[in-house]
Amino acid sequence: MAYFQPVSVASERVVSALIAGLELEFGRDAGAALAHRFLEAEEVDFHWDARVQERWIGSYAGGEGEEFELDRVRIIGRLEGRWFVAVMIVDGDGNAHGIMGKRSFGRRRDALRAFADA
Repeated sequence: MAYFQPVSVASERVVSALIAGLELEFGRDAGAALAHRFLEAEEVDFHWDARVQERWIGSYAGGEGEEFELDRVRIIGRLEGRWFVAVMIVDGDGNAHGIMGKRSFGRRRDALRAFADA
């Protein structure tokens, strides 16, 4: 039986496990720094997977010659202990291609307010 848990719920545990593994491999001082580099490199995917709610806000007029249509989707989620609201560029299959902007919040209520005001 498979057990699925969104990144938003498991992010603290995932980051802790990533840091622990990197500390074993590269030493105590390097673990946290390398983990944050991984998170930055995969920022789009981590934020898309950590969303708890989304709302379509319009099509995205990307560069010329795009092979497929893209949309702008506002999301709200939680990652590394902080709430965020972001605008993502997403294709019709639900794959994130980019992030246009992101705001972080310490409290869920503030993030929900920002999500609703968009």
